[in-house]
Amino acid sequence: MTSHTPIDPEMRPERSLLSVPATSERFFAKAIAGDADTIMLDLEDAVAPEEKTQARAAAIKALNGLDWGAHTICVRINGLDTKWAYRDLIDVAEACPRVDTVMVPKVERPDDVTCVATMLQGIEQAIGRARPIGIEILVETALGMTHVEAIAQSSPRLESISFGPGDYAASVGNRSKVVGGPDPEYGVLTYPDDAGRRTQHWGDAWHYALARLATACRAHGIRALDGPYTDFKDPDGLAAICRRAVSLGYTGKWCIHPEQIGPVNRIFGPTEEEVAHARRLVQAMDSAHGAGAGAATLDGKMIDMAHVRQARRIIAQAEQIAARHG
Repeated sequence: MTSHTPIDPEMRPERSLLSVPATSERFFAKAIAGDADTIMLDLEDAVAPEEKTQARAAAIKALNGLDWGAHTICVRINGLDTKWAYRDLIDVAEACPRVDTVMVPKVERPDDVTCVATMLQGIEQAIGRARPIGIEILVETALGMTHVEAIAQSSPRLESISFGPGDYAASVGNRSKVVGGPDPEYGVLTYPDDAGRRTQHWGDAWHYALARLATACRAHGIRALDGPYTDFKDPDGLAAICRRAVSLGYTGKWCIHPEQIGPVNRIFGPTEEEVAHARRLVQAMDSAHGAGAGAATLDGKMIDMAHVRQARRIIAQAEQIAARHG
């Protein structure tokens, strides 16, 4: 049995997801005052085992006692194979009407998602909750990546899949020191030049995993999020990683520090110039269709319906961000 409650993942722009330890109450106000699209209270990796129960209670208190504004509010529960997960899910879903989504870590099979969806369905029926809770998940193991296409279509509640670079690196045996960053070991040497000099060309050790996950998400209409870049004092590296993710089809990225939110929002969100160009492009094509033509020119370049689809996606994203944040 699975939940058939439909969720529209496009209703929530999610350029940036700020991870906040549920044990750190002083961070809550800072997160609320910031510009992250999603604030995620973390009950998993950011909480020591002996503090899990207290962290859950602190999260529930904060969720019910603070004004979270227009942010999407997510709670990352513990892994489904732990002794804390079922209570995380039940207590948060029953007690916190402000919660929009739950983040499920280390998902490896479609059944992991359908299990959570079924539990949420029962909880909502029991308490009479009218607004369904969406599901966001992390794929961060080799096994999860082998099943990512099936996972992406596992439940109508599923809104996003995030790539978890740290645990994924451990799962596949990678030894890179910066979570979410490039791996200098993944490269090749050129042949020697006349002077015997050789140059190392770095490759992207994460390209396969990132591309596969993004393609699965796009195929099934859900958001793809890139995981954290832990060197928060490296803005240039962060920007490069973000641009790589955008080029692969990712819609947003995790942030572990408030200073990362601004750059992430700018790179994953359309600029004013991009939106203006998209509107001009759609208008040009509409005019061409009105004149009986199937294509048009804009700024001396040919445009067709593929350009229009991309332009409309940009316009829709800008409108969703404006609707959420004003």
